[in-house]
Amino acid sequence: MNPAVRQGIIAAFVALILDQASKLWLLFAFELGRHGAVRVTPFFDLVLAWNTGISYGWFQNDSPTGAAILLAFKVVAVIALAIWMARSHTRLATIGLGLIIGGAIGNAIDRLAYGAVVDFALFHVQIAEKTYNWYVFNLADVAIVVGVAALLYDSFRGSDAVKAP
Repeated sequence: MNPAVRQGIIAAFVALILDQASKLWLLFAFELGRHGAVRVTPFFDLVLAWNTGISYGWFQNDSPTGAAILLAFKVVAVIALAIWMARSHTRLATIGLGLIIGGAIGNAIDRLAYGAVVDFALFHVQIAEKTYNWYVFNLADVAIVVGVAALLYDSFRGSDAVKAP
């Protein structure tokens, strides 16, 4: 196996394990649902949000059919990303794809286990008397965003990119 692909698989597993461990701890050890919003810093709170849609809460759907369609879409996406990762020519792209795969699988596990994705991180800022919130997200979402950023950066580097051995 190509060493870069191995690194991509490791990135996927690390993203998946950190995502699921954080959610399990927040749900069952810390019992975030019982605590409500927990202020961590003046700009960051832990809150429990159940996302039945896709990224940023788009396409919210509580029906079993909608959940099955979203899950099927994720399965197809993970397979396509794994094929892309196996054919990738740069280490950065391979690791980025691994992060996306790990994040997608983490959120898919939530859908299977709970019927919705567990989101818990909320950044906010207060300007004058108005509070502006970012979307509530989780570590799987972070892995996906970092993976996409790695792919974009890798694509702009072009022929100067470090080739995977």
